[in-house]
Amino acid sequence: MAAAVREIEVKYRVIDSAALVRALAQRGAVLSEPVRQDDQAYAASDWTYGQSKVGAAFARLRTENGRHTFCVKKPLENELACAEHETEVLARDPMHAAILAMGFYPTTRIVKTRRTTRLDEMSLCLDEVEGLGVFFEIEVMADDDRPAIEVQEDLDGFARSLGAELVRITETYDALVHAASPVGC
Repeated sequence: MAAAVREIEVKYRVIDSAALVRALAQRGAVLSEPVRQDDQAYAASDWTYGQSKVGAAFARLRTENGRHTFCVKKPLENELACAEHETEVLARDPMHAAILAMGFYPTTRIVKTRRTTRLDEMSLCLDEVEGLGVFFEIEVMADDDRPAIEVQEDLDGFARSLGAELVRITETYDALVHAASPVGC
């Protein structure tokens, strides 16, 4: 039986975004025009920050250019290697109510400006996350049994080959936003 398709990614804080954009362009990867994404993250009612995310289901409701998407991710080997299911929905507010009815609760709101491109099988994103700064994500959709850590090492090798100053992180945006929030939020 074939392995399920997994989203596997690596993420970096960007020190010099202009240098990264130039390095990508030198590889033939030209970033799109920026789009604003407004994401509401959700967790299952039995999960709280500080617990492992591996094996738990998380939801996201995204609005971009008037379109809404609902996504459920389930981290498999680590937070950045997930089974993912996503679909477009007609309206944000009724979907929010449905997510709550499914037993999820809202955790953090992540608003970012995203520019994207593709290079071979990789999806590349340059994100300016409100309140956090600039980040670079590289992701692939993997349908083989190769361990996620090996795929992430290959993606990291590509990122390092760009020569731009990047600091690798292993947290998701919702965890970073939560950690940056004032106590009690």
